[in-house]
Amino acid sequence: MKKDYIPAVAPSDHETEFVEDYWTQVWEREGGPKGSIERIPRQDEYRLMTPYLSTLSKGARILDGGCGLGDWVLTLSQMGYDLVGVDLSRRTVEKLQERYPKVPFFSGDIRETEFSDNSFDAYYSWGVFEHFESGPQACLKEARRLLKPGGLLFISVPLDNLRHALLGSLGAPKSPTEGKLRFYQYRFTRAELAKEINMAGFEVLSVRPIHKRQGLLRSLHHEFGMPFEWLLTKGLATVLAPIIPSLIIAHMVFAVARKPLE
Repeated sequence: MKKDYIPAVAPSDHETEFVEDYWTQVWEREGGPKGSIERIPRQDEYRLMTPYLSTLSKGARILDGGCGLGDWVLTLSQMGYDLVGVDLSRRTVEKLQERYPKVPFFSGDIRETEFSDNSFDAYYSWGVFEHFESGPQACLKEARRLLKPGGLLFISVPLDNLRHALLGSLGAPKSPTEGKLRFYQYRFTRAELAKEINMAGFEVLSVRPIHKRQGLLRSLHHEFGMPFEWLLTKGLATVLAPIIPSLIIAHMVFAVARKPLE
């Protein structure tokens, strides 16, 4: 696993408080909860998890660990599943509770929730498990505790792709000693993610790179100085995404796992 760092005024801040504050600011910059569910079916995660979700009965209880603006919870709720959303950002959850009073949104740390053992049929979490410097095991073990035997786990985390490996070989990565920086996230290879999931007691069913276009957008911006909002940048990413292999440029890696029957 490779570490990424970001600038921070006070790098020694308590990790949980930092993560909560950071993502609260992200969601507020995006305008808060809007119910933008129309974008969900276009996501790679949705396409890959749908065949597995179809094996669950309607009304199956599903947890969104790190629900953010709640769009996934709203989408899957409309499909007939019993959704619960949890997020560390208390301000975001308060807004979700106000706007969607009939949907269960809770604030909390996904590493230690108050839900009962074996209480969910499925659990998904997009881009969350990587943000704790101690590693993803606390998140994975709590997910295993919450899932029923045979329950499904879906997660995505940043991929340590060949682009990152090449850039790392050309220059030493930034570390906390270079200015005021603090840990932001881990990047995983497919093998590293599978190993972490196995260590937590799951059976790994699939591990696949996803979000090639997003990875290309980031490369065009960071390596070539092309602004994200340029039509040329978006056009190039769209044209090149089907051509460039996933392991070179994909931004995230998606995994499906199952809690063994007991």
